[in-house]
Amino acid sequence: MADAHKHLIIRAETDNTPIDPEFVANWLSALVEKIDMKLLGILKPNPTVGYCDIAGNRGLTGVALIETSHIVIHAWDEPGPKGGKGLCQLDVYTCSDMDPQDVFDHFQVFQPTKISYKYLDRETDLIEIKI
Repeated sequence: MADAHKHLIIRAETDNTPIDPEFVANWLSALVEKIDMKLLGILKPNPTVGYCDIAGNRGLTGVALIETSHIVIHAWDEPGPKGGKGLCQLDVYTCSDMDPQDVFDHFQVFQPTKISYKYLDRETDLIEIKI
């Protein structure tokens, strides 16, 4: 088992909420490269992204399996109960080190208007890392 277990969790209200699975698959691939990770070759295609068009749950989910764990994005493009154009949630988990600022920079394409996050060290416990 690797020494590092870093987990970045982002919740953001967004003005440019993604709805195109192909765009998000390319975005995930670019994120993997940006944080110096490698896609795992067992999932075809990898990343995989799907869109749900059921009212009340309309949005997409994408997953990238990486050699050191995974990246998952969920995006809902329906306005929330308090308004806003959409909601994105992103999990980046790796058994390696990463610079969370690279993830935040890459996330800006979705034009977050409100963003919350937790950055955790999960090696021996759930320890919040201040960034």
